Amino acid sequence: MENQVKRGSLEMAAAMVISGTIGWFVLMSGQPVLDVVFWRCLFGALTLLLICGLMGFLRPGLLSWPVFGLAVVSGAAIVGNWVLLFAAYSGASIGIATAVYNTQPFMLVALGAMFLGERITLDKMMWLSLAFIGMLAITQSHGSAGSGGHAYLLGISLALGAAFLYAIAALLVKRLTGTPPHLIALIQVCTGILMLAPFAEVSALPGQTAMAWITLLSMGIVHTGLMYVLLYGAIQKLPTALTGALSFIYPVVAILVDWVAFGHRLQWLQWFGVAAILFAAAAMRQGWRVRRRGAAS
Repeated sequence: MENQVKRGSLEMAAAMVISGTIGWFVLMSGQPVLDVVFWRCLFGALTLLLICGLMGFLRPGLLSWPVFGLAVVSGAAIVGNWVLLFAAYSGASIGIATAVYNTQPFMLVALGAMFLGERITLDKMMWLSLAFIGMLAITQSHGSAGSGGHAYLLGISLALGAAFLYAIAALLVKRLTGTPPHLIALIQVCTGILMLAPFAEVSALPGQTAMAWITLLSMGIVHTGLMYVLLYGAIQKLPTALTGALSFIYPVVAILVDWVAFGHRLQWLQWFGVAAILFAAAAMRQGWRVRRRGAAS
């Protein structure tokens, strides 16, 4: 059991490190966002098709039509989430966009309350308020951002939109319990191919540089195929609390990459906002509760 948790922790950490570096690959590709997401879906689909074949997930009768339909709709949300998040990088920077993107647990809680009848507790409201304060701190820092104020605020808005679409996808995937997650991921990226094929400038890519090809291949093979394998393998081995704790490697790595690769240093108000959002999200995922006066000891 101890070896299983250790292996799962290493897999989860590796998956989060990979996720944290994707912003660098997006910007270094030099491609329009829609093209980046299209090629990520295409190369990711080829990788996941091989993985699903090796794992025996392509046999007939594994999916019902309602399950397939939900997977397709969740795929549309996931692909839209990638488009918005990748577009946010150039406006708000990788670090800030990733921090704002981590408001997704609160959106998932709100959607759960609206559509699943889940109760929002006082503790959750408190963590939501803390995250909102963090958001205010970040949005008030637009004057010190590396780009213009309007671009910075647009980047934050796009990251919030990406978080909302991710929460919708997560809500839909909750209803796919029992379906192999690698197969769900394959359906999602295939949905992305069909969605973006009419808009992607496929004919323009062959003349691009080797760097463009390397970054796009990496986003499909490493940041999609390999990352999904590591992530789902870790989730199967780890308790939920440890999975949630290790997931915060992702935004930390993204902020470090943004600093080292692009020299984006956060101002003190931005650091406060990032810390408030990440702390509140950690509290939400870990189920932390605040002891109130008069509570039993």
